[in-house]
Amino acid sequence: MEREIQAFVPEPGRAERIAAETAAVTARWPDPAHRPPLFGVPVGIKDIIHVNALPTRAGSALPPEALAGRQATLVDRLRAAGAVIAGKTVTAEFAVLAPGPTRNPRNPAHTPGGSSSGSAAAVAAGMVPLAVGTQTVGSVIRPAAYCGVAAFKPTYGRIPVDGVIANAPSFDTVGLFAADVAGLLPAVAVVCDNWHPYGPPAGAEGRSPGLPVLAVPEGPYLECAEPEALDVFATRVERLRAAGFTVRRIPVMADFEQVRAQLFTMNRYEVARTHAEWFAEYGALYRPETVRAIREGQGITEVEYARAQRERVAFRDRMAAAMAGTDLWITPSATGPAPVGLTTTGSSVMCLPWSNAGLPSLTLPAGHAGNGLPLGLQCVGAAGDDERVLAWGALIETALGEE
Repeated sequence: MEREIQAFVPEPGRAERIAAETAAVTARWPDPAHRPPLFGVPVGIKDIIHVNALPTRAGSALPPEALAGRQATLVDRLRAAGAVIAGKTVTAEFAVLAPGPTRNPRNPAHTPGGSSSGSAAAVAAGMVPLAVGTQTVGSVIRPAAYCGVAAFKPTYGRIPVDGVIANAPSFDTVGLFAADVAGLLPAVAVVCDNWHPYGPPAGAEGRSPGLPVLAVPEGPYLECAEPEALDVFATRVERLRAAGFTVRRIPVMADFEQVRAQLFTMNRYEVARTHAEWFAEYGALYRPETVRAIREGQGITEVEYARAQRERVAFRDRMAAAMAGTDLWITPSATGPAPVGLTTTGSSVMCLPWSNAGLPSLTLPAGHAGNGLPLGLQCVGAAGDDERVLAWGALIETALGEE
C-alpha cells in the first residue's frame, strides 16, 4: 500500500526503529492496568514537525541540518502518552503549495489534498490510526475531506507550535487525523493545552447539553462550493434537521473577496519573512510554487500588512457577532471532491474564513460525489469551544450515519 500511496517520507530501518520504540513503550508500562491513553498507538507526524532522531526535510531539497530543531512539545506529549512514532508523513514543500508524491487512497489518480497530504492519506489507507498535520488555511480539513476521514483543527494556539517549522505564524495550527471522532478524542486530550471533556449540567453557561444549534453561512462564501458539493451538503443538512437539530441560515461575509485578500496579504507577508534567511542561502533549491509565494510576500509592505491585521480583527468580531444564538457553523469541508492529478492540492477556500478567525474546525465524512470520491461536512465552533465542537461533532457523526 505504501509503495502506491507514498504517504510516508522514506526512512531506512523504519521497521527496526518502530520495533525498538514499541519494545521501549512496553517496558516502560508493563502493567496493562496503568497504561497511558495512547499506549502503543502508531502516529504519523507531518514532516515540518521536529521528532528526535528523524530528520526534518519539510518536503524540500534543503539540507536537513539547516532545518534541524528541538523535538516539538506536541511530540513530547504524544510519546509521554505512550504513542509510537510511525514515521514522518509527506507534506507540500514547507506546507505551502508545491505538492509531494502522495496519492489519494480512495483513487490514486487524484490528489489527497495538502499540505498535510501524507497524514490524511496514511489514516485513510489504514496505515496508522492517528496522524498529525498542520493548517495555515486549509491543510488539515481539506485533505481529510478528500481522503474520507475525520480531522480536527483546534482554536489557534491551543496546541503548542514550538518545534514546528512555520508557514505563516499568525495562522499556523496543529491538527489531527483519525477515522472518526472517537479516534480523535484521546489524542486531542493529550496534545491540547488544558483539555476538559465536555459534559456540563443542563443550563450551564446558558446552553443546553443536548443538540447544538447549527448555522449555515449563506452568501458569497458558501457559493464558492461546486454545485454537486452543495447538493450533497443540502441533503446532509436536511438529514440533521430530521434528526432533531435546529438549523438556521445566516447571511454573512458579503465582503468575502476582501476577506480572501486580507488573509492572502498576511499569509504571503509572513511566509516571506519566515523564509528570509533560508531563501537567501538556498533559494535555488526551492520549488517554483514556493518561490512565487515568497516573492509575492516580499512585495507586500508593512503598511499593507498592518492594514490587513486590522481588517482581520474586525472580521473576527463580525463573525463572533453573527454566531450569536447558534453553536456551530456547518459547511462543505471543501469545494468538491479531490481533483484529478497530483499537480495541485485543491482549493482551501472553504476553510479560509475559519482559519482567518482562528476558530476550531472539525470535518466528518459526509457523502460522496458522483465519481465515488468522498465529501466532508465541516463543523466550526466559537473560539475556545474545542471540547464542545468534538462532543457535538460526535452527535452529528451519529446522525449522519455515514459508513
